[in-house]
Amino acid sequence: MNETRIGLIGVGLMGHGIAASLLRNGYGLTVLEHAGNQPLDDLIAAGATTIDTAVALAQAVDVVILCVTGTPQVEDVLFRKEGLLEGMQPGVIVIDCSTAIPSSTVKIAEAVQQAGGQFLDAPMTRTPKEAAEGRLNLIVGGERDLFDRCLPILQAYAENIVYAGKVGAGHQLKLLHNFVSLGFSTVLAEAAACARLAGVDAQVFADVLHNGGGGAVVLNRLRPYIETGDASGFRFSISNALKDMGYYTAMADDVGAPRAAASAIQRVFAEASDAGMAQAAVPELIAYLARPGDVS
Repeated sequence: MNETRIGLIGVGLMGHGIAASLLRNGYGLTVLEHAGNQPLDDLIAAGATTIDTAVALAQAVDVVILCVTGTPQVEDVLFRKEGLLEGMQPGVIVIDCSTAIPSSTVKIAEAVQQAGGQFLDAPMTRTPKEAAEGRLNLIVGGERDLFDRCLPILQAYAENIVYAGKVGAGHQLKLLHNFVSLGFSTVLAEAAACARLAGVDAQVFADVLHNGGGGAVVLNRLRPYIETGDASGFRFSISNALKDMGYYTAMADDVGAPRAAASAIQRVFAEASDAGMAQAAVPELIAYLARPGDVS
């Protein structure tokens, strides 16, 4: 058993895989109990324990990993009554694996440091499948010596780990990555919807893209839905896509960057969400865009 005591907040689809990977690599793990968690039975059977409050968790561990939805949830778990900051012990390390607005990340890091702790932003890419296998990608911002010290922990649940630079750089690069990924997904979904409405054979459509300029990871993720209606290859909800695009446009505004394309993509996800598709997976955007008579 590794002597480093780790706490985890956010045992959703990704967090559950992180938890399982940490346990598999011999780390002692304490999980914050929360109604939004995935079932914990298998984690408890593997040695995990649970705790009721974030303040108690901060007092009981050496490292806290956050795997919550986004900036409001990160801020809440840190600043609320009986939150992490109330229980922060000297030297406790907070590793934020969520997707967040970089300007908020910098403020959070400062608050953690003022409370005696240390902070890394380490957002992830890939899917719950890779999380369960311990094969996530991480993009990490923070002090280099802290990154080096935490690397064995990160390697317990990630395969490709990039040091991005100062605090907030991890979240900046994650948003850039997600803009490109979700942008490609939206363009492909719109093309696939057009192909469907035009009567183009789905497999032929996918083959032409695969053998030409459209062949890429995004096509591989959406292709099962294009051909057979199977959305399981990209289990990322439209509501999460909308959130991430909102974070990206906020970051672009902060740095004075152009965002015309990003705003258009954000609008597509907003319209799908408003139409009742918020919890649908991103590939299902194709069916929404292929509605007869849709001209949005």
